Amino acid sequence: MKKIGFLSFGHWTPSSQSQVRSASEALLQSIDLAVAAEQLGADGAYFRVHHFARQLASPFPLLAAVGAKTSHIEIGTAVIDMRYENPLYMAEDAGAADIIAGGRLQLGISRGSPEQVIDGWRYFGYAPQEGKSDADMARHHAEVFLDTLRGEGFAQPNPRPMFPNPPGLLRLEPHSEGLRERIWWGAATNATSEWAAKLGMNLQSSTLKFDESGKPFHIQQAEQIRIYREAWKAAGHEREPRVSVSRSIFALVDDRDRAYFGRGNE
Repeated sequence: MKKIGFLSFGHWTPSSQSQVRSASEALLQSIDLAVAAEQLGADGAYFRVHHFARQLASPFPLLAAVGAKTSHIEIGTAVIDMRYENPLYMAEDAGAADIIAGGRLQLGISRGSPEQVIDGWRYFGYAPQEGKSDADMARHHAEVFLDTLRGEGFAQPNPRPMFPNPPGLLRLEPHSEGLRERIWWGAATNATSEWAAKLGMNLQSSTLKFDESGKPFHIQQAEQIRIYREAWKAAGHEREPRVSVSRSIFALVDDRDRAYFGRGNE
């Protein structure tokens, strides 16, 4: 293990027993948590993104705020559900947040985890093309997002613009150099880890990995990482890939924690 960080869901509930009773408290405490983690020497501050839930949902304002309050800790997501995303608008948001953070964003994206609502992405105005699945749509959005982050012009300029344009086709702004190499794919299967490697994305492997062989989880996860690294090498990428694994840890620090989450007198 070379680096360690935390991954927070940002849960909140208005219960009188909760220490996080509103979205405001969840967001502000998330910023404080990242600042404290940096002071303690942690390497990364990562946040989950869940829609239609009392959790963190819109990551880029939070990432930008954390970036403005910290100086060297990596800041990221695990993961942004690409079924819900406009990849071009997301590229603008990501570029702005990365610039504010001084190039420290590490964005985890994926098809997403089980949802709070049925086909929630439809409420956001998205639907798979005929004959395609929501997973296909997520991967397509991811591919467009990755292409946009290259910073190449693609839009035909208006011959009579409001403001002067640079020559040639226009790209989205702001463009943050290097962000394309700091995109991660949360892979639930061996096949999608291989696909991510071919596209030059880093790998996020978690406990949400599907059971594909009946073998113990740690064996399957190690196999997924091996398949990913082999696919990366075969693709001929020049840089070394990064791989993260996540585990759920309950930090029991007081009697209330032990009452809720402990096991007997342990």
